[in-house]
Amino acid sequence: EVQLAESGGGLVRPGGSLKLSCAASGFTFRTTWMTWVRQAPGKGLEWVSAMSPGGLSTFYTKSVEGRFTISRDNAKSTLYLQLDSLKSEDTAKYFCTKEWFGEKYYSDLTEPPPSPDWGQGTQVTVSS
Repeated sequence: EVQLAESGGGLVRPGGSLKLSCAASGFTFRTTWMTWVRQAPGKGLEWVSAMSPGGLSTFYTKSVEGRFTISRDNAKSTLYLQLDSLKSEDTAKYFCTKEWFGEKYYSDLTEPPPSPDWGQGTQVTVSS
């Protein structure tokens, strides 16, 4: 069965960094597009970043471009998100999800669907 497990979140000061991990199993990770999505307190979902199966194509939402870096290790079936120069507005629960359906698909959702294609999320809190 598909399983996704995020880790690496925590409390960090503005300007600080974190690296999130997503351990994947139950599907052929190396042939699958992967996506990071986040949900700020009281807000809907926001697509953050996506990466092609081989890692050669990457996409970011404008607000994180230049600060976040998506990567993957197909041998370990693990997806990563490096978060640098963090701002208070980056505070959110970060979800790893299988596939990528475009930015609007995620913004139209009010909360993560009850699907194994979504992990449980890891909380990132940016505060002084």
